[in-house]
Amino acid sequence: MTARALWCVAPGRAELREEALPAPGPDQVLVRALASGVSRGTERLVLAGRVPESQWAVMAAPLMGGHFPFPVKYGYAAVGLVEAGPEALLGRRAFCLHPHQDRFLAPAAMCVPVPDAVPDTRAVLAANMETALNIVWDARPLPGERVLVIGAGVVGLLCAWLLSRFPAPDLVLVDADPGRRAVAERLGLRFALPSGAPADRELVVHASGSAEGLQLALRCAANEARVLEASWFGDRAVSLPLGEAFHSRRLQLVATQVGQVAPAMRGRRSHAERLALALELLREPALDALCGPVVAFPHLPEALPRLLDTPPGEAAPLCPVILY
Repeated sequence: MTARALWCVAPGRAELREEALPAPGPDQVLVRALASGVSRGTERLVLAGRVPESQWAVMAAPLMGGHFPFPVKYGYAAVGLVEAGPEALLGRRAFCLHPHQDRFLAPAAMCVPVPDAVPDTRAVLAANMETALNIVWDARPLPGERVLVIGAGVVGLLCAWLLSRFPAPDLVLVDADPGRRAVAERLGLRFALPSGAPADRELVVHASGSAEGLQLALRCAANEARVLEASWFGDRAVSLPLGEAFHSRRLQLVATQVGQVAPAMRGRRSHAERLALALELLREPALDALCGPVVAFPHLPEALPRLLDTPPGEAAPLCPVILY
């Protein structure tokens, strides 16, 4: 049996490669892909060859092929139908942290059933929702806090949506792209451009991936505020105003990353349980606003560079969806 997978082979260039699949082992499943999602922030760095060598081991996706920088088979948002494997999964849809590939083998323990109420195209958000959930666990929000989320990408939108469900939050979502206002409002979120970002925020989540966004986060933080850094800058250095009011206001700048379960829930929830909860949270139909455009898998190599680096003047997609 053969399969086709997307490989990043040089800066800005990807191709489909065919590979042979052995018969599934006793603890494996055979999955026929239905859809996969493109995580634009991370996959942009991978396609550009900008994953720092010091982070190669940390940023390796669980089932990726090859090695950084190239060639590498990367991705972690696959939804498929289990065609062979344990009875508990056979014939069911499952989410798996697997690269873009039309058929694949995976450990059964890594495949989490997709709730019937969650369609394939929304289920690809599971990895992003898991990240947003972990950010919220790291943030430890309090009812009634003044909250600012900077960056209306997929993770920022999902994080703001989760935080908005706490009692009586005063929450504002900020992004430099005015086009993100519409999707924010579809999720019931208040939106502002950076020039209108409110000050004195007790909890700030930064997810814009830009130095300017993190600088804004520090400026808008209230006394003794918690600033959660959810962006990953790859090999870029970031300049921060740590010599102004950073110390006198006793700000906390905390890194949050999905590779480890947040300390607040570590030992209470496993990675698999966290992912299962993320899938349950995707039952909300309004989250369809984050999905698209749709690309057929055979066209992905040509489409990927444009999906990851949108030309000036064009609206940047949130989570492109690949259909198989």
